[in-house]
Amino acid sequence: MQRQSFHAELQALQQLLLDLGERVEIAISQSILSLKNLNRKQAEGVIAKDVEIDKMEERIDNGVIKLIATQQPVAKDLRRIVTAMTIASDMERMADLAQNIAEITVVFVEKNLELFKPLEDLPRMARLSQEMVHDGINSFIDGNVGLAKKMAQRDDEVDRLYHQIVRELTEYMIDRREWIEPATQLAFVARHLERIADHATNIAESVVFIETGKRADLN
Repeated sequence: MQRQSFHAELQALQQLLLDLGERVEIAISQSILSLKNLNRKQAEGVIAKDVEIDKMEERIDNGVIKLIATQQPVAKDLRRIVTAMTIASDMERMADLAQNIAEITVVFVEKNLELFKPLEDLPRMARLSQEMVHDGINSFIDGNVGLAKKMAQRDDEVDRLYHQIVRELTEYMIDRREWIEPATQLAFVARHLERIADHATNIAESVVFIETGKRADLN
């Protein structure tokens, strides 16, 4: 009966993580869309929902503490439960970074800054980051080390895009003085997306630790 209770509580915890991951994916998508369309209302929606994500992280932390206190798990079960708290923290940080992007949209609107070129590579970075979050959570739920490692490899593509974007934005700043501020803000967006991918890679490393008991550096 105790083992059955443990699995039920663990399943509930995993469902919370899935729900949190879905909200983080939406936050990333909505934040970059708000920037692409300079849609202040959409940006403010992302900002407002960050509080809900913070509360979900707190629920996960409390669930972990309760499981450890009442079920006294060991070995792999203990690693899985403790790591759920770490993953929730990474996702909460990703949501904060998505909020930062939404706040940059607000800056663009308030200062009437110009998007001097169509956004292409930033949305691509955002899509890659979303996919990494999605696969990272699924690899945790399924205990799939192969998926986790494959997901982490996409971080190299995100890093490549980040450096490419920063180089291009620097050229724009050199070329036209009036583009310095909007280009700087867009460079911040690229940095936030690069950091989101890093946090997603942390999830992949956590999955490897759960399943093997060994730490892995996948960055």
